[in-house]
Amino acid sequence: MTPAIADPTIILTPVLDLLDILGVAIFALSGALLAAKERQTFVTMGFFALVTGVGGGTVRDLLIAAPVFWISDPWIAAVCLGTALVAWFTPTRWWEGRLLDYADGLGLTAYAVLGSAKAMSYGVPPVPAILMGIITGTVGGIIRDVVAGRPSIIMRPELYVTAAACSAALCVIGATLLLPNWAVWSIATLAGLILRSAAIRFNLSLPSYREGRKGLKIDEG
Repeated sequence: MTPAIADPTIILTPVLDLLDILGVAIFALSGALLAAKERQTFVTMGFFALVTGVGGGTVRDLLIAAPVFWISDPWIAAVCLGTALVAWFTPTRWWEGRLLDYADGLGLTAYAVLGSAKAMSYGVPPVPAILMGIITGTVGGIIRDVVAGRPSIIMRPELYVTAAACSAALCVIGATLLLPNWAVWSIATLAGLILRSAAIRFNLSLPSYREGRKGLKIDEG
């Protein structure tokens, strides 16, 4: 049974609003910093901050036929541009190291939870709702990397999409079991963050593809 709310256009909860702003700000910062390291103008930094911050949520909203969240919320674009402004006036060395990686992991899992919860509130079935969570958490970074002309994070072996999938799946499972929302969202975000943090700390990754039988010849005729 898929949980749904009577009016899907309403704001879900203050908790999800907080997750939304948190995810947007963290992803916007990563986009702005990428432009800063490339010695780009503030306009480019603002663009990277915006497209990274709202990219995943925009694709999600279009797929579930929801109003695009940052068009109707005046704070989202302001947060992205404000984050770009912070990056503009601070040295990039302040943001180097693993602290930003961990912050990105928090944004990733929080956004995955938000995406799945919002999708379910629009009546999306559980499995597609999990995919909406993954899309929400990862697509902004993918767009950022593609525009910047660098290999995307999803092409690296370390656990990244898996962490988003973990949070999204736990969110959907908890909602399907009708568990308290605050507990489901908190546990789902924390579980994904722990997985992502372990991947950062210990370089965890899934097994990569290996050709099982090299030199296999196919007889014809």
